[in-house]
Amino acid sequence: MAKPEPAELVRLVEAFPGASPEANAERGSTADAAGDPERGEPTDAGDVARVDDLLDGAYGALTRNWYPELRRRVAAHADGDCLRERVLEHVEAVPSFRLSDGPTALEERRERLAEAAALRDDVREIAEWYGTLRSRLEGDRASLTRGERLLHDLGYALAHVLFLGASSPRAVVRRLRLAYRTVGVRIDETASEGGADRTTFTCPYRNLAAGRCGERWVCHEKLDRVDDGYVSYLAERGIAYRRPRGCTDSERCHSTVARDGPARWWPRTPPAAVDADP
Repeated sequence: MAKPEPAELVRLVEAFPGASPEANAERGSTADAAGDPERGEPTDAGDVARVDDLLDGAYGALTRNWYPELRRRVAAHADGDCLRERVLEHVEAVPSFRLSDGPTALEERRERLAEAAALRDDVREIAEWYGTLRSRLEGDRASLTRGERLLHDLGYALAHVLFLGASSPRAVVRRLRLAYRTVGVRIDETASEGGADRTTFTCPYRNLAAGRCGERWVCHEKLDRVDDGYVSYLAERGIAYRRPRGCTDSERCHSTVARDGPARWWPRTPPAAVDADP
């Protein structure tokens, strides 16, 4: 199993710095200790509400809904009942607060993020924690086992041949579809939306060794490391390849390819990074 080990992932998730539902309940009984609203002093609960308002509800949706489901999936992953891919899929679906429209900075929204970060330290801390969580789950080369590093490096080496001369997302996706078909993958649907090319397909390896390792385990936990090599190669060239996702409850998976633009959003973009922008 690729690192992080499930127990390490559980510890990382439990270190969530935001206002968890349990913490919110505790704040409800001790809010007066943080301030006196009758004297114009803010309460912790009041700061939470203000931050949530500044971030268009993203803070509350993240702490009240997204985080408890993350804990559930990570616990299931630790018990062997949930693939890492399912955890990563949920991590990628985090409620977010948009800070730019493509390359165009949304100054008013950036000011609101700065105000929220001034009210609560965990606005910054959540972004830092989220970055660590993504890096652990996405399986950068240093976090893989020796066998998985070999698969990653194989994918990275193959990418130099597969994507030679392909400098646009459309050219890259054509090469990917060719590679899928070459290894027996059936392309079911193709679509282009919002600057991203999406490929939906059926993989013949989804139940390989399912009786011993579990459904889709070999396909996603191991063979997808080759796709990770593609991700690394394409990222260096400004192309965002979102490798196969979404086949937990279906025989079909999908992947997307798009230009890796400078769009920014919290929590993926920490307040400090916005402050450093020219």
